Amino acid sequence: MPPIEAAVQVPATSANLGPGFDCLGLALSLSLRVSCRVGDEGLRISSGDPSIASDASNLVYRALSAGFEAAGSPVPPLELAIQSDIPLARGLGSSSAAIVAGVCLANALLGSPFSPADLLSLALPLEGHPDNIAPAMLGGFVVSALAGGRVLASRVALSRLPSVALFIPDFAMATAEARRVLPDAVPRADAVFNTGRSSLLVAALAAGDFAPLRWAMDDRLHQPYRTALFPALPALIDAALTAGAAGCALSGAGSTVLALCDGDPVPVLAAFGRAASAAGVPGRAARAEIDLEGARLL
Repeated sequence: MPPIEAAVQVPATSANLGPGFDCLGLALSLSLRVSCRVGDEGLRISSGDPSIASDASNLVYRALSAGFEAAGSPVPPLELAIQSDIPLARGLGSSSAAIVAGVCLANALLGSPFSPADLLSLALPLEGHPDNIAPAMLGGFVVSALAGGRVLASRVALSRLPSVALFIPDFAMATAEARRVLPDAVPRADAVFNTGRSSLLVAALAAGDFAPLRWAMDDRLHQPYRTALFPALPALIDAALTAGAAGCALSGAGSTVLALCDGDPVPVLAAFGRAASAAGVPGRAARAEIDLEGARLL
């Protein structure tokens, strides 16, 4: 008999990682936790955060409803309790975490009829691209693509883990706006540049060879254009690299900046703070770890 309650924890994610536009993603130790219980009537959502919807427009609930619809079952009255460490609209996969949480909770309440691959395909229409939902579901470093409306995702085994330094600005960068500034076509040389850099990034992380990351995380497809929305981005990246980061890039669509470090990230965190202060960008530097578990029921 399916359970009447379930709880899930889903990691934050950083997509693109520089050149891997819409196809590379990394799960991080910030997390979203959602508990769900079949109630007596109606929908009740509590979070303590006024920015999180408390009605049927809530993204966790919408994803959960999509899971029940795919199973051909009506959505029962539900009580949802949401806690999140993932800041909204900062390029750390807050929407993907909510979507993955919803489909995982639906699967649990339905008695687990769906595989992880099924759940990724259920999540895709709500997110639109797979680079955040795949690592949120699977954990670790994931390469993803689309084929026939389904998500193809392969987790890359990391022989050793870099440490992670983040700078999280106080200002949001909406994904829709960050995509609006991108051109519809790019020069062939830029496409070739990114193909080489993204391939090098995957190979270097798989081998545990952090020396090429400074160049492997460079990009010509999205970061140069998004600098119009975040003029201090090049200064933050330069500061991180000068302080010893192995590589650095805009996290997802921004505004967070992510640095991968070979060893102690503290000098990079300090450099982020100094560069942000000099540029007049309020925010906070934070250390994170790579999450290797992905979405898990609690």
